[in-house]
Amino acid sequence: MDFSMLRNLISRYCVGEENWVDNRTVYIGHREPPPGAEAYIPQRYPDNRIVSSKYTFWNFIPKNLFEQFRRIANFYFLIIFLVQLIIDTPTSPITSGLPLFFVITVTAIKQGYEDWLRHKADNTVNRCPVHVIQHGKVVRKQSCRLQVGDIVLVKEDETFPCDLIVLSTSRQDGTCFVTTASLDGESSHKTYYAVQETKAFNTEEEVDTLRATIECEQPQPDLYKFVGRINIYLDGNEPIARPLGSENVLLRGATLKNTEYIYAVAIYTGMETKMALNYQSKSQKRSAVEKSMNAFLVIYLCILISKALINTVLKYLWQGDPGRDEPWYNGKTQSERQRHVLIRAFTDFLAFMVLFNYIIPVSMYVTVEMQKFLGSYFISWDEEMFDEELGEGALVNTSDLNEELGQVEYVFTDKTGTLTENNMEFIECCVDGLVYVPLSVCNGQILPGASGIDVIDSSPEPAKKENEELFFRALCLCHTVQVKEEETVDGIKRGINQGKGTSFYISSSPDEVALVEGMKRLGFTYLRLKDSHMEILNRKEEIERFELLEVLNFDSVRRRMSVIVRSGTGQYYLFCKGADSAIFPRVVSGKVEQIRARVQHNAVEGLRTLCVAYKMLSPAEYEEVCHLLTSAKLALHAREKKLAEAYDVIEKNFILLGATAVEDRLQDQAADTIESLHKAGMKVWVLTGDKMETAAATCYASRLFRRSTQILELTTKRTEEQSLHDVLFELSRTVLRQRRSMLRESLSGLSNDFQDYGLIIDGATLSAVLKPSEDGSSGSYKEIFLDICRNCSAVLCCRMAPLQKAQIVKLIKASKERPITLGIGDGANDVSMILEAHVGIGIMGKEGRHAARNSDYAIPKFKHLKKILLVHGHYYYIRIAELVQYFFYKNVCFIFPQFLYQFFCGFSQQPLYDTAYLTLYNISFTSLPILLYSLIEQHVSMDILKRDPSLYRDISKNSLLCWRIFIYWTFLGVFDAAVFFFGIYFLFDDATFTSNGQMFGNWTFGALVFTVLVFTVTLKLALDTHYWTWINHFVIWGSLLFYVVFSLLWGGIIWPFLNYQRMYYVFMQMLSSGPAWLSIVLLVSVSLLPDVLKKVLCRALWPTTTEHIQNAEKLYLGQLSEFTPLSSQCTTPHRSGEAPSCSQRRSESFPKKLTYSGWNHNSDYHTVRPSPGFGNDFQPSDSGYTLGRPGLETSV
Repeated sequence: MDFSMLRNLISRYCVGEENWVDNRTVYIGHREPPPGAEAYIPQRYPDNRIVSSKYTFWNFIPKNLFEQFRRIANFYFLIIFLVQLIIDTPTSPITSGLPLFFVITVTAIKQGYEDWLRHKADNTVNRCPVHVIQHGKVVRKQSCRLQVGDIVLVKEDETFPCDLIVLSTSRQDGTCFVTTASLDGESSHKTYYAVQETKAFNTEEEVDTLRATIECEQPQPDLYKFVGRINIYLDGNEPIARPLGSENVLLRGATLKNTEYIYAVAIYTGMETKMALNYQSKSQKRSAVEKSMNAFLVIYLCILISKALINTVLKYLWQGDPGRDEPWYNGKTQSERQRHVLIRAFTDFLAFMVLFNYIIPVSMYVTVEMQKFLGSYFISWDEEMFDEELGEGALVNTSDLNEELGQVEYVFTDKTGTLTENNMEFIECCVDGLVYVPLSVCNGQILPGASGIDVIDSSPEPAKKENEELFFRALCLCHTVQVKEEETVDGIKRGINQGKGTSFYISSSPDEVALVEGMKRLGFTYLRLKDSHMEILNRKEEIERFELLEVLNFDSVRRRMSVIVRSGTGQYYLFCKGADSAIFPRVVSGKVEQIRARVQHNAVEGLRTLCVAYKMLSPAEYEEVCHLLTSAKLALHAREKKLAEAYDVIEKNFILLGATAVEDRLQDQAADTIESLHKAGMKVWVLTGDKMETAAATCYASRLFRRSTQILELTTKRTEEQSLHDVLFELSRTVLRQRRSMLRESLSGLSNDFQDYGLIIDGATLSAVLKPSEDGSSGSYKEIFLDICRNCSAVLCCRMAPLQKAQIVKLIKASKERPITLGIGDGANDVSMILEAHVGIGIMGKEGRHAARNSDYAIPKFKHLKKILLVHGHYYYIRIAELVQYFFYKNVCFIFPQFLYQFFCGFSQQPLYDTAYLTLYNISFTSLPILLYSLIEQHVSMDILKRDPSLYRDISKNSLLCWRIFIYWTFLGVFDAAVFFFGIYFLFDDATFTSNGQMFGNWTFGALVFTVLVFTVTLKLALDTHYWTWINHFVIWGSLLFYVVFSLLWGGIIWPFLNYQRMYYVFMQMLSSGPAWLSIVLLVSVSLLPDVLKKVLCRALWPTTTEHIQNAEKLYLGQLSEFTPLSSQCTTPHRSGEAPSCSQRRSESFPKKLTYSGWNHNSDYHTVRPSPGFGNDFQPSDSGYTLGRPGLETSV
């Protein structure tokens, strides 16, 4: 028998168990090395298939059934159904089996459809065409068929199908430019390199002749680490070995830019790529409401067992009297007499369980599933969440977590592409204390906000002009920007020398692009780097050439970069730009104080600032600099340390020229959204792979950090100066001291001003905090870190790998408070965070649809987060909380009279209600009103929820499904049930009611109890409804009418398919009695009275913020548009040093000069509208509410 196919399948799906080693050998093009070079050992690797779905065709039914029967209610009803099949019970098995089958089927169809969409998206990716070199020709194949060792041809703007090693590029120097936005969030261009010996293979035929092997490490998720080497076999058998690092690896998901084509070899494919390894495995997410439902079900299951046990014991106690053992109308059979008493008792116990099992309604799960599924369409239909630019609105990938949107306590957000548009804008520069704002003149008029700016005339002072132009030249030369020679816009090729304003720059830093473009707007255009010469077009339209001699690259420790150039006149210049803290200590002259003041002002405004300085070098000094740099670069040991020492010697004794201010433009309303989230009681964390300086500036601009926020740093730089242990304990003492002082002040009633803290931590330090140590002390570090974070209003985590983002979310989820978390991002690097959080939201951004596809919800822009949480989430939670409590309440009302009835029927398991009433109570008579309520109820208007985020606090911590409210609803149900049963029992005791002297029988008694029950629970829901529409009226009064009509038909017709007619004419006879009508009205009123009194008293004496607003909304409905936000009782106090009104973005305390390189109809300024005013103060003297002007929230 041939087992080769089975062996291949096992190798495919179970690869690596027996062959797992620390490294792998990849044979480029699947070609063997020359004979005698090394042993050729072919290895098996997984194909390039990506899988994000959860089910397959084969495992869908068993896996889905397993997940569904993990629900307590589903498992319970399965047991009840089996009991009804096995023993003789008072009710039919159909009453439990059909609803259970319906629930399981509907849920399976919904989840199967959602997973089918994931399969569809996976197939789109896996079937994407790629170009592979085979036998010297380009062959097209599907991405999923790509194998390790294949040589791949990738063209410009294409995405890499797997992890690749660059072999050669279309550029002569073997470089290529790549954007990794979908991986680490940075959309800037990065440079990658081919090995020197392979970069000359530039055609398909040449690449096909390459004989080489790659030895590299096994797949691991670190995006920034790769260790390997390439062995190239040229003429002889001795290979040439060259090292490979992260600069040679192109990762799946990245995109080729500004390079015509590349040839590369696949090293990691499919689920072994770094992007796939950073995916978190999919798991079933369960909301807090569902967990509460399961807890409540356990309680009700205990109540059910107690009821059955009590009735079983009392039955045998009651039948202990010989006269009651076998009544003449219910004699036992011979087999029943011979059965053991324990078996009979157990059978009776199960029969009582079946009789009372309606206290746990399976229809609740049907209604919850329908509510979630139908309610999710309100997000998709929301026109305010539709983005015109994308042409798309919000998407709901799973409807199981709708109510979780109303319970979020922590928001974890990506930065680039999520908070920002990733579009840097040059704002201004300051030279010798004078501020230059480009293009502030439009159509010959000075723009608003440009008042007081001096316009540069054509003949400025020679000294100032020299410094000014030197500053502009410095920014045109001190960078690593590449020029894109041609760009196709609307089908027309535009080049840098064609037309005006058509330069296209790319760089690893978007700041550099913004500065170079800003200089272009100020009259100095950087043209190109050609033959080691940088070319500049000055204001006189003259081209200046500078020879680029050395580049001292930027690093996060120095926080600066420098270039050494030689001008056309032979002068040597060292230009340096960097952070103010890195430049000012190295400056010996210049207008330091004026520039320092401007830098501080711009930093407070959240702008990214850089200082620019220079010094001139003599030929001898330049030779000395060259000798220092060359010796450092050639060092094989401690090269980085020697380079840092050389840079430190070279970069000093500068002359300060000026400073720049650049803005990373936030997405529209991003800052307002974060501020609203803070007011709603949520903590916002920014998790980004970007640099600390960039991320911190964005946090200031988005109001995550405020000007009064004290920043606490837990970074690699600080842990190098102090031990991690010391830094953590120092930060802990700082925040705990502030917390103790706040507690003392709050107890003494003094000041409620407090110091606001913000924490910044980088990925390397986070790894050290979370890394378990040999002495087991990591637990204490983790707890200290969490304690510091709890006392910070905002946290920024920078230089984070994708898995580290998930680790942070998991750390907070597992903390003792067990908060509800939300992850939001737009790139593939955010998928792990999105999957780990309780709720994952993807943004349909510029970085692909990886995040949107793997998220629970997808929105076009970050600003839509405000509405999806504060409005939709709020409504979803309010509605489903009422739905869950109401279902338990109405089933207590339904079953408790049945329990009481057993005391009056000898515990004979006689049903109080007819079978039709038992079956239809939850399905028809009471289901539609609560379903409609859970879809359209609005306890306050949508505008108020958006305007006053503090209302979100009222529903936090699952407050509407807490044990206190659950017990209240349960006791309310018990009270109402007792009123139904005993009210009718005592009112109709020993009395005749019909004209012919007939007395009401047991079925009439049950029908009367059931009628009062249906009317009471329906009117209870009507009392709880705040948002009335014609649909509410139709459904509520229509349900009552349907019950009456059904009862008349059910009792007024002889049904031939029934073997009993016990309800015939019962309902009509009941309605013909005047006392029956009176009892219905009286008992319904008495049942509803306690809840009405409770609502009135609580609203009058202890109103919540929501109830205040409901009252105000009713009182001042005509002036609702003028309604100002009411502050919650737990509103966060205003931080010290914050003004209630917004200050101007930049002050006018500095003289400004205006330059422009051309007329433009579009202003570079955008007007920020002030907060909308609310006209006509409305302050009724006889109420406790204040409607005032905008500013601080009005107190209730």
